Amino acid sequence: MAQIIYNVTTKVRQEVSDEWLLWMKEEHVSKIMATGCFSKAVILKLREVDDSDDPTYAVQYHAPNEQDYKRYLEDFATNFRSDALTKWRDKIVSFRTVLEVVN
Repeated sequence: MAQIIYNVTTKVRQEVSDEWLLWMKEEHVSKIMATGCFSKAVILKLREVDDSDDPTYAVQYHAPNEQDYKRYLEDFATNFRSDALTKWRDKIVSFRTVLEVVN
C-alpha cells in the first residue's frame, strides 16, 4: 500500500504570519495528528518565491495508507478547514494537493 502525503499550502498575510505559525505549531497540527490518521507532519516555508508581501507555507501530513487519508477526509477535514477559516478569515488562502510516495 502506498503512503499518502496530504499537502496543504497556505499564503499568510504578513501582519498575522507569526501568530498563524505559532497557532499551527502549538494547536492546529497537533489536533490533526491526534486524529490518528497521520504518522508525521512537517511544516515548511517556501523559498525562492516572491513573498515580499506575504509568506507561503506548506504542511505535509503523512498518512500510512489511502484508507487513513480517506478517513481523515470523511471524519475530520471539514471541521478543521472550518476552524481555520473562522479564525483567520481572509488573512489566509490555502490549497490542497495529495501525493503518493513512489519509492
